[in-house]
Order: sequence, then C-alpha cells, then structure tokens
Amino acid sequence: MTEEAKAIILGVLERAPQWIRHDLVAKDAAARARAEETLAAMIADALGKEIGRAA
Repeated sequence: MTEEAKAIILGVLERAPQWIRHDLVAKDAAARARAEETLAAMIADALGKEIGRAA
C-alpha cells in the first residue's frame, strides 16, 4: 500500500461519524456489519476519487 493510500484511509477514519465509531464496537452484529459496510464504502469512495484525479 502506498503512503498516499494510507493517508487517504487515515483521513477517512479521522472524519468518520461518531455513530460509526460507536457501532464498530457494538455487541449487536447487525450494527457492526452496517458500520463496517459504511466505513468500507467511505474508504472506497475516497480512494476512487483520488484515482480519478490521477487519471
């Protein structure tokens, strides 16, 4: 993984809403899964936008 990709992912994590942070550690599996899917989509979107700029 490149340093640029790491920086993008870190930026997404820093901006993650509180509900995602809370649900990532929830005992409820559905809440955790929802938070994980949302966070993955946010990361994919940020990486996709960066790839689009580079092209």
